Amino acid sequence: MTPAPSPSVGCGPQPPLAARPLLTPIQAGGLAAVFKVLANDTRLRLLHALVRAGELGVTDLATAVGMKPQAVSNQLQRLLDLGVLAARRDGTSVRYRVVDRCVAGLLEQGWCLVDEAGARGGVTGRAAACCGGEE
Repeated sequence: MTPAPSPSVGCGPQPPLAARPLLTPIQAGGLAAVFKVLANDTRLRLLHALVRAGELGVTDLATAVGMKPQAVSNQLQRLLDLGVLAARRDGTSVRYRVVDRCVAGLLEQGWCLVDEAGARGGVTGRAAACCGGEE
């Protein structure tokens, strides 16, 4: 399958972060809720697989991440609820794709943070094991 074109890193016309007013408690809570859904290694792997492929069905995603289709479906539901994925019926199967253009950029930024922390010797414990480093 041909990889999907990489969405733009930017998430639309917004002023620079430093120029925005301080997050309100409600905005911070909403942002925390987004990060809570994304702070799951399985969901991050599913998102990465979808960014790479463009669109996949549950069976292909399950194969890609080495999980059972039902477990993948449960994780996809969380991402659908967040609004970062869309699903479409294709005969008897359902195909998923990333619809939030910020997702690819967020994955890139997160990966950059892990790489930079590792270069500084800051990746330890679970992150080191996950990223191929020493614990």
